[in-house]
Amino acid sequence: MGIFSRTRDIVAANMAELLDKADDPAKTVRIIIMEMEETLVEVRASAARTIADQKEMRRHIAKLAELEASWTEKAELALSKDREDLAKAALIERGKAAEMGTQLREEVAVLDDALRGSEEDIAKLQNKLREARAKQNAIATRMESANTKARLREMWNGPRTHDAFSRFEALERRADEAEGRAEAMGLAPKSLEDEFNELRSADKIDAELEALRARMKKDQ
Repeated sequence: MGIFSRTRDIVAANMAELLDKADDPAKTVRIIIMEMEETLVEVRASAARTIADQKEMRRHIAKLAELEASWTEKAELALSKDREDLAKAALIERGKAAEMGTQLREEVAVLDDALRGSEEDIAKLQNKLREARAKQNAIATRMESANTKARLREMWNGPRTHDAFSRFEALERRADEAEGRAEAMGLAPKSLEDEFNELRSADKIDAELEALRARMKKDQ
């Protein structure tokens, strides 16, 4: 079922209100644009028919003007020949042509008003169509933004991300273990050779210390 019934409904429509009430704004705006485009095509087709009718009527008006002139000529000819009866008949025919021309000119004036109305409707419809398309673009942008956020959340909370963090944690544990092993190697028990070397080093330091004391006493 269509949203609009006539051009007037489209022109009077509040786009924001229609979309706020819609369960599916994206679908609703697509329907609105489709109906506006169809209505615009119909109004333009109607205006084209009106223009064609006007052209045809103006051609008839021109022919009737020629016919009037012809009957006037004939009436004058008849009078010049003292044929008053023929002159009267010619004037009657000229009157009929003039009356038909007047009627057609009135009809053309009516069509002029209708054409102006169609042009106004076309302009209003085009403005509404631009408004609807702008709303469609805004909705599309919002939907794309929402979809992007949803994809990011899904990626962040998804199994791949958890797997990646699990792998990072495993690497950190391996690094910790390697560092622990290195530290443990530094805490290994001293060998017998290491202990003797430490004693020799201590004796050497003690000897240097005693020599330093003796020199200082001598200098006093």
